[in-house]
Amino acid sequence: MELHCTRPGCPRPLNVFPDLTDVKAIKTVNQKFCTACGMPMILAGRYLPQRLLGRGGFGAAYLAIDRFSPTLRTCVVKIFQPDGKLSPAQLDMAQGLFEREAEALEQLGNAHRQIPDLLAFFPLQVPSLQPGQMQELFYLVQEYIDGQSLEQELEKTGPLAEADVRKILLEVLGILSFVHGRDTIHRDIKPSNIMRDRQGKIYLLDFGAVKQVTQSAGKVANSSTGIYSPGYAPPEQMQGGAVYPATDLYALGVTTLVLLTGKEPADLYDSFSGQWEYRNRVNIAQDLADVLEKMLRPTPRDRFTSAQEVTAALEGASLGLTPPPLPTPPQSQSSSARTRPPQPAPPVPALSGPPPPVPSSPPVPRPSPVSAPQAAPPRPLGSPSRAPFSLRELLGHAAFTGAEGGILAIAIASFVGTSFVSTGSWLILLMGLMALQYRRVIEGADLWIIAGISLVIVGLVPVLTRILSRDLVKLLILVGLAGLTAVAIALLFQILFRLISRFF
Repeated sequence: MELHCTRPGCPRPLNVFPDLTDVKAIKTVNQKFCTACGMPMILAGRYLPQRLLGRGGFGAAYLAIDRFSPTLRTCVVKIFQPDGKLSPAQLDMAQGLFEREAEALEQLGNAHRQIPDLLAFFPLQVPSLQPGQMQELFYLVQEYIDGQSLEQELEKTGPLAEADVRKILLEVLGILSFVHGRDTIHRDIKPSNIMRDRQGKIYLLDFGAVKQVTQSAGKVANSSTGIYSPGYAPPEQMQGGAVYPATDLYALGVTTLVLLTGKEPADLYDSFSGQWEYRNRVNIAQDLADVLEKMLRPTPRDRFTSAQEVTAALEGASLGLTPPPLPTPPQSQSSSARTRPPQPAPPVPALSGPPPPVPSSPPVPRPSPVSAPQAAPPRPLGSPSRAPFSLRELLGHAAFTGAEGGILAIAIASFVGTSFVSTGSWLILLMGLMALQYRRVIEGADLWIIAGISLVIVGLVPVLTRILSRDLVKLLILVGLAGLTAVAIALLFQILFRLISRFF
């Protein structure tokens, strides 16, 4: 049998033990030691690591077998192995996260079928590689599931079908209903932390960043410690503010977009409009788009306040019903609990990323979602009730404004000549047109109709008859050039804004 040494920095971690050939030998052998560094290979006298699954900022994960189970059950052994460059405060934070994951798995995983169960959590004192010194290592053992993460699925197959994504979304919402009902926020929802086994069941992984919250009138919500995955975390989490169930729902909304499009969050978020731009990449049903829009609103109180609300909105729309006013989030969901004994659940191949620079604060109570603090994300064009302008719409409106401005300039000049009054009148009319477009009073086909009517009216005005009969081609060229100029200005502004936003 081949075993893998778990000591950080072992020069030759793979070891072959020819005598471990059958179940009886595996169950009765006293101990095996790494031939390169002397590290005990049978952890806690029970777990035999066989191969490396992955590494992360806090440690490594190994596929192992439990020799004390009748069938040599497969499990996952995770070792706390932080970066050696961490400060003492960061090291304390990292160790706290590792212990927090063990606590979360014990409290949540052992009570829900779609969260990994904790099998063991123990320290191990071993001789250090430095002579005369001892080294303390921390291990977490959890159940194993034969499957792959949704991030791995995307890499292999590309974007998922809408029906499949809906199923995944509802499954994860069910898990979050249970998690939030236990006054816990996951805080790191993303494709790599969602696994699907070979039978298609969905599991939620990596509880190293969980946050315990309580509710109490007049007290503030638990503040974030800065632990998040860029692109998936909402503004309040990135700013180190309070976290809520709506915080997880935002990350789940981003995850859904990534699964539908196969694109990274940075490729889907438009910093110019402050909106998620995905409709030009994938066609989805309107009810799903409406739900995602609410999940992804920048301030927590404008989102759904519970996973149950999202589920009700999705299921109500699928039945052709208009969902009733969304209820306040319940405190718990006892129906999610299970009574079965521990069964294998999925591993987390790599542990969480680099720890934040400051230790976490102790849990404090959380207010109702209505009192959630206002975040400061990029603001969309217009109020939240108006849809943002896409780049195509922006350039189309610019072309219309330029062309219509040229027509108005010719008409006013023909009637009253060029003067301060005519210039002021032209500016007022042009600003009015722009305001109507901004408020979406006129848009789409309206722009073509208005431009066509304007040209017809200008062509029928008697004062302009002489000018048009002699110079119609020049008029059309002038109007076209005015529209192209406006498009060029709008496009240049868009490019400059994007370039500046990259640096600031």
